[in-house]
Amino acid sequence: MAVAAAAAFVAFLLHLAVPGIPLLTAAVALGMIVAQIPALRPLLDGPLKPGLAVSSRRLLRIGIVLLGLKLSLVDIAGLGLVTIVAIVFVVILTFGVTLLLGRMLGLPGYQPLLIAAGFSICGASAVGAMSAVTRAKDAESATPIALVTLCGTLAIVLLPLARIPLGFDPTEFGTWVGLSVHDVGQVVATAQIVGPVALASAVVVKLTRVLTLAPMVAIVGAVERRRPRAEGSAADSAAGKRPPIVPLFVVGFVAAVLVRTLLPLPDVALQVADILQTALLATALFALGTGIRFAELARTGWKALVVGLGSWVFIAVLSIVAVWVTTGLSAAP
Repeated sequence: MAVAAAAAFVAFLLHLAVPGIPLLTAAVALGMIVAQIPALRPLLDGPLKPGLAVSSRRLLRIGIVLLGLKLSLVDIAGLGLVTIVAIVFVVILTFGVTLLLGRMLGLPGYQPLLIAAGFSICGASAVGAMSAVTRAKDAESATPIALVTLCGTLAIVLLPLARIPLGFDPTEFGTWVGLSVHDVGQVVATAQIVGPVALASAVVVKLTRVLTLAPMVAIVGAVERRRPRAEGSAADSAAGKRPPIVPLFVVGFVAAVLVRTLLPLPDVALQVADILQTALLATALFALGTGIRFAELARTGWKALVVGLGSWVFIAVLSIVAVWVTTGLSAAP
């Protein structure tokens, strides 16, 4: 865990040196780079493995809980009903299309579900949440995290270039970024290129997308609890191995949103929580990144790459349509 925390600090220094690189993206990328060094693999897969496992699971869940303090229901209400409906529509449709594409291409295990969650909701955080509720193996989480990191990084470069041909003003661009980019850090890095108006719009839209994590996890949890009995695994159910409908950390996330909405929290407390949340997620994402092996992805991951890139293009195009529709309806008398 100390190694993961130290790596997160290195990622922070890299972010300071190159502000255009989001801290969380730097952290998971650093983990991925370290994992490719043959001399370090005996350490990663040996004495460091238990601590990295705790970092990638428990610290990630605590960070997700603290993420709820960024979002107030008042901010969501300020978006207006049309925009809220558009956000929910984009999340549900992207999730469904990505899940279907992953299953059509025969991705193994829970990979289709994890990729669908990561691309439709909130990147690596959603992958971690869905991994918890399904009890997916760490190996199944590695590819989805690599894909959301790759596509989120591409978005930082490509979306600002596409803004002018699309004719988006800063508010519309921010809405597009919030609807289509995966991790919160990637959203901030992409939107801030256009300015503070775009950034403010993107963050509120993105955090509203994050709020859909709770009901999506609850639905998946309910389905997973029914699956053992449907497959005849009554022994597992009797042994208490069925996943929870809603993991405790997701309940904590919703509680944090309610606290932010109902209580007048001091700015200092929110700033400390934000720093702690970022540090925890950076540590967790480095640990997750160390489980990614490019050689294995090259042998087995081309189908997952097709699903990831397809989902990324789909949500980007669908979000453009959503921005046009919401702008038109808002301007209508």
